[in-house]
Parts: sequence; structure tokens; C-alpha cells
Amino acid sequence: MTDPAHERAPRRHTPSATRAPMDTSSADASSMDASSVERPPHGPADGAPPPPQRSSEHDELLQRLLPTVDAGLYVLNRWARVVYLNPRGEELLRRSAADVMGHDAHDLLHRTADGTVAQRAECRLLQALLSGTTMHADTEWFARGDGTLLPAYCVSTPYAIDDDRTGTVVIFSERSLDENRSHNAELIDLTDRLALVAESTVALTSTLDMEEALRRLVRLVVPRLADWAVVDLLDDNEELRRVTVVHDENGTIVNVEELEGPMPPVTEQSRQPLVQVLLGAPSTLVTPDMYDELPDSGIAAVQRDLFQTTGMHSAVIAPLRGRLRQVLGALTVGRAAQHRQFGPGELSLVDDIGRRAGLAVDNARLYERERRSVETMQRHLLPPMPEVDDLQMSARYIAAPHASEVGGDWYDVFVLPDGVSALVIGDVIGHDLTAAAQMSQLRNLLRAYAWEYQGPPSLVVDRLDRALPHISTATLATLVFARVEGPEGGPWRLRWTSAGHPPPLLVTENGKVSFLEDGQGLLLGTDVATERPDATAPLPPKATLVLYTDGLIESPNESIDRGMAHLGRHAASLARRPLGAFCDQLIARARPADNEDDIALLALRLPASPVRKQPT
Repeated sequence: MTDPAHERAPRRHTPSATRAPMDTSSADASSMDASSVERPPHGPADGAPPPPQRSSEHDELLQRLLPTVDAGLYVLNRWARVVYLNPRGEELLRRSAADVMGHDAHDLLHRTADGTVAQRAECRLLQALLSGTTMHADTEWFARGDGTLLPAYCVSTPYAIDDDRTGTVVIFSERSLDENRSHNAELIDLTDRLALVAESTVALTSTLDMEEALRRLVRLVVPRLADWAVVDLLDDNEELRRVTVVHDENGTIVNVEELEGPMPPVTEQSRQPLVQVLLGAPSTLVTPDMYDELPDSGIAAVQRDLFQTTGMHSAVIAPLRGRLRQVLGALTVGRAAQHRQFGPGELSLVDDIGRRAGLAVDNARLYERERRSVETMQRHLLPPMPEVDDLQMSARYIAAPHASEVGGDWYDVFVLPDGVSALVIGDVIGHDLTAAAQMSQLRNLLRAYAWEYQGPPSLVVDRLDRALPHISTATLATLVFARVEGPEGGPWRLRWTSAGHPPPLLVTENGKVSFLEDGQGLLLGTDVATERPDATAPLPPKATLVLYTDGLIESPNESIDRGMAHLGRHAASLARRPLGAFCDQLIARARPADNEDDIALLALRLPASPVRKQPT
């Protein structure tokens, strides 16, 4: 809903939520220069901020990935501050972790060959952080704590620090004339592993569609880590399903549907590796000889067939664990064409990827349960269409793309004691459950006043507006309240009043459109005394009346006038479609592509007879 202070004109108030300024902290880092690195919001500008606590999660993951590499390593957060330094890094830099934690890495460490502080705009390590890319450098210079310089071979790669903040890992080793090239190759391999962890985190958190997230994940690990990947999931009834099997065929990722589908039950008596992982065992290295014996369960037989069919000679099975450490499934990665056996370092890597995948599955399931709950709530909040004379009615509600499935937009249709059909379209600020609750309050109040005061629509809306601050938590809202009148044997007509809402649209059978812009008054909740107007208009035979919320016409990049013209053109082209198809197609065609608001739409089509039938 638009702030009243930004109302374009008294006759056309558009109730879209005021947009917050764009958060430039999330802008594409590649478009920034190195001097624009964000500073943390706390800590004195002229001194180092307090050292952050060392992250046990960083320690655990990074030390597991560094079993054989004699290298220094530090982790930077999004502000280029050091949040982790490993023991070997302390030795190479001749600084303790406490001395560097919380400091700007560029100011403290990055130097040129002559020992001067490197220009921020020319620092390759800082540029790698900003752009989110991996960087290999044959020689970088670091300032040691004793005043000497460390010539270092180093690599930098993005690293997911927590759920929504990504920093950088810098791995470095001392460069000398007799440097060990194989050692540097190990550093590159480790960097690739860390990059895979970062990319898998992005793949898993960029969608709430569980199956899509898993598809993205297996296409990351194949072929970089393995040439086969399998995901098995347990549902709420503890039934196991193999949801995806992919492998690499000459550089192409192929989905093997014949290996997917329901699996035999998980039996506690089985000693088969997959069963043990699903029952809570840690990640496990697996070879085909583990299936040489007679299968002890249905799953063991399926797994033996899997290894025989795929030709996997080495595999890792990792559990997918949720927030409460419950096992939700398993990730299997295997090598057939790739000749290397999986080792302890890769076991840790797959285990970490599996842990992240488990959290993504848990979040997706939680979201799906909440979505089903709010869909049920929505069905109860929005009324069914009544059957009135031979009027046709249809309605639609589309939630905001990035919000709950319920919000502040609503429609209502009900029959008043005098037999007149009442139509309502409205919009309460917000796109969440609070807005939905306020909308429900407003709808119920309006129904009560409409039933009690059977006069012009303006009288009902005026009483609602005056009562609003005293008996409802709703703040600002817009609506159109209309009566579809037709004296017995008389012509159909619409009588309405608008509280700052977009005007109704009338479409005749031959495609002539008109916006009913009379009857405009102030929106609800302004606490300004005003005389609300009423308006009337004839309703021709077979005409379609459309009431809608501003999500159907509003775009942050276009004017409201253009959005209304766009709506009118599409409504005219659909004038003779069946009413249900009219509503669906109108939303699909007229809704702006960059719209992020709810949409409620209520359509009424008049009968062929120009007069209302007399009751029989």
C-alpha cells in the first residue's frame, strides 16, 4: 500500500506497500572497486575492533580438510576482517591468531615486494573477495609480525561462513627457490574443495524447492568430485525413496530415472552401509566387496545392484541431517570412470556437503508444511462465490512472490437482507499473516455494518472508517464497496464507493472498456473527517465488471496510468472468454513482470437479459 503522502492524485490512490531503499550491501561485488569494501557496523574507526570469538565450526571443517597440507590459512568475512587463522598460519606470519582476529587483512598483511601497503584497488586478494571468485597467485607478499616480509604462493576462494554471509578463504605457503610444485598442487586441490563447499551452499540455499535444490547439488559434485551421485530421502512415514541418480557421460550430466523410485524399508537388523547411515552412523567409505555376501535385506540387494550397474569401485555415503540431528536421508557419491579411491579428506568433504544438504531438506520441508497451513487458512479467509440470480461470479487470489501465501488483499461477495448482492475488493498494508489477520477483522466489520445499515455504500464505509481505530488493529487500507442492484423487472446497475482504491473496470461484450472513476474518497485509517461520495453506473447485458487490487497494475518502473491502460487492453481482448478463463488469462497477461505484490481479483458477468428477473 502506497503511503498517502505519495498519492498521485485524489481520484487514484494506489495501495502498494512503500518500498524500502535498495540494500546496496548485497550489490554485485564485481561492479565495485576495492575501496568500497564495507566496514563493519561496530568497532572504533581508529583502532582494531575486539577480536571475534574463534568459530569451532570453522576449526572443525577446515582442519578436517587440511589433514596433509602444510599451509597457512585465514578466513575473511564480508568486510575483509580476519575471523580465523590456523596454527600453521600463525607460524608463517609470526603472529598469533589473537593479534590478527578482527583486523582488516589488507591493512595488516597485504604488501608489495618493497614492503609498502598495497593499493586497495590493485590488491588481487581484495578483488577476489569483492568479486566472489577464486584467485591463484604465484607470489604475494605478507607482512610478518617481526617486520619481515613473507613471499608466498597463495590461493583465495569464496567460503560460506554462515547462512547468509559469504567471505573468503586464503591459503598460503612460503615460496622459496626450491618450492615443491606438488605441494602447490595440493593447495589448488584444497581450494577446489572449499570452492565446492561454498558453491553447494549457494545451490542449496537459493531455492526452497527441495527437489530442485538437490538436483543443483548433484550437478555440482558430478563430475568435480565423482562421476555418480545418488540421493535417498526418508519421508514423514519413514518410507525411503531414491529421488535422484545422476552420472557423467562424456562431459554430460545424465539423469538415470530407471534407478530412481521407492526403496525397500529400512530394517534395523541390516548391517548394510546405507542402512547404517540412515540409522544414524557417520559418513562411510564404501567399496563393492562390502556387497559380496548374500544381501541381508531388500535395501542391501538394491545397493548391490546399484554398484554392479554403475561400476562404482569407490563411494562415500553421507547422512543428511536436519536441525535436530535427525537423519532425513543420505547422499552417495561414487567413482567408476574416475580411478582414484576416496580418501579421508574427501570423506570429510562429502560429510560436510551432506550436512548442508540435510539442513536444506529440513528447511524446505518446514516451508512446505507452513505453506500448506497458510493455504488452508487462505481458503477459510476468502469466501466461496454465492449463486445469485443468473449472475456469474469468479474470483482469484495470488500471493506476493516472496511472502506468505496469505496477505492483506481480499475480496468478498455476500447477499444483503434486501436481496442485493454486495461486492468488496480491498487491500490492507502488508503481505504476511498479520496483514491477513487485519484483513479478516476488516472484512467481518464491513459485513456487519453492511447488514445493519442498508443504505448507500458510502454510509457503510464511513461507519467502518470511524470504528476502525477503536475495534481493529488494521492501520491503513483501501477498498471498493459496491451493490449490484436491479429492481424487479428493472435494469441492472452498480452503486459503489471507493476508499482510495483503484477504480472498477467495466468491459462490455463487444470489448469496450471504461474505468469507473467516480465515487473516489480517502483511504481508510487516515483519521480525517470527510464526506464519502457514492456513484452509480448502468451494467449492460453480458458485460463483465472487474474489481482488482493494485498488484495487477502496479510496477516500480511504470506509471499507474500505463498499468491501467495495459489492464484495459487485455480485458477487452478477453471480453467473450468464459469468466474463469477471463480471470486466469487477465492475471497472466496484465500482471507486470516486476510486480511483487499480492493480487485479488473479483469478476462479475451480467446475464443476457437487460432486466433483473422477478422472483418466482
